[in-house]
Amino acid sequence: MNKLQEMPKIELHVHLDGSMRLETASQWSKESLDVVREKMEAPIDCVDLNNYLTKFSFPLSLLQTKDHLTRVAYELVEDLEKDHVIYAEIRFAPILHTKQGLSLQEVVEAVLDGLKKGRIKCGLLLCLMRNEKEENNRKVIEVAKQYLGKGVVGLDLAGAEGMYPTSNFASLFQEAQKQNIPFTIHAGEADGPSSILSAIQFGAKRLGHGVRIIEDSSLMQLAKKQDITLEICPSSNLQTRIVTNYADHPLFALFNQGLHVTINTDNRTVSNITLTQEYQKLKDAFPFAEEDFKAMNLYAVQASFLPEEEKQQLVEEYLSQWEQYLHIHYSKNN
Repeated sequence: MNKLQEMPKIELHVHLDGSMRLETASQWSKESLDVVREKMEAPIDCVDLNNYLTKFSFPLSLLQTKDHLTRVAYELVEDLEKDHVIYAEIRFAPILHTKQGLSLQEVVEAVLDGLKKGRIKCGLLLCLMRNEKEENNRKVIEVAKQYLGKGVVGLDLAGAEGMYPTSNFASLFQEAQKQNIPFTIHAGEADGPSSILSAIQFGAKRLGHGVRIIEDSSLMQLAKKQDITLEICPSSNLQTRIVTNYADHPLFALFNQGLHVTINTDNRTVSNITLTQEYQKLKDAFPFAEEDFKAMNLYAVQASFLPEEEKQQLVEEYLSQWEQYLHIHYSKNN
């Protein structure tokens, strides 16, 4: 595991509230680790995505103050650094953290303060919520525009995909495009190819999950033609019953068919997974070569919402760290 842990990585799809440390939640709630774990970790045999999403209510109840938001953001960056992540885009829904009076701006600034304290570069994605009023989602778009280039790098659409079809949200992404705000959309997880097609038609260049694209060959060709990147989270997909076991996951097939596949945790705590462990599971289940992991990480760099100059710098940093990784682990054997 140590070797894979030292491999440089990029993560594009990790939720702040779903990655809160159990120890921190236990300290704040004054409940035991076992009780907190029961409330925050999803079982391997969730009924579906909606069942998985019930694990967010408890951490959200603890993330209603600026201090708590700042600390959890910083701790997540620390945890990512242990996985040798050199760049991450962390996402969360600001509207869900205003229950005790914080403004959207205060929420976003508190999280940005935490990210800035970390030693690795991070961008922040603001999630619009499928079950939220349109006027509230539009306020989040306004805040994203306000902080774009100041730590915020783009938008997302999250929530119960099967209950609130992606096609319902065209006007929000028309506004995002009008404001020149990059966005990704959760699509092709609880809902099928039609959700993915809507996201692509809206102008999304990245799909959160997107694994059900495997069900439609013409859609796969469209995604390849338009350089759509898939933010795949294998362990999460197993928990939400998109696949029945790890070996059946379509990630390997999608990668081999030339789609831009990236590896992500989704929710480190809810799925009880680290990025290193996710790599290990993939390596155990499929004949991935190390160069394949490198290719997927470079896909992630290219799909990041960084400005082009910073993106090129990140490519150079990644390749430099990759060479160091190879030197450390292979020079002694040659």
